[in-house]
Amino acid sequence: MMGAVIDTIRRKLEDAFAPTRLEIVDDSDRHHGHAGHTGAGESHLNLRIEAEAFAGKARVMRQRLVMKVLEDELAGPVHALSIVATAPGEG
Repeated sequence: MMGAVIDTIRRKLEDAFAPTRLEIVDDSDRHHGHAGHTGAGESHLNLRIEAEAFAGKARVMRQRLVMKVLEDELAGPVHALSIVATAPGEG
């Protein structure tokens, strides 16, 4: 079951990039006792997104595009976000 933060992130990324693959994993439990961990979950996330929008762009630019779309979540409930952004066919 996904929470409200992950639902919002999924919707924003789908609207912005129309991904062919989108996986969001809540990794918060592995960060118990670390900065940003509140016990509520959805603070530490792993994201894998594949979209045509990333074709021809460098890894850092892809991450910046994702972070721009999620700037509200990154300023609030999400403490850490691991991003793997690829174009179709890039493995």
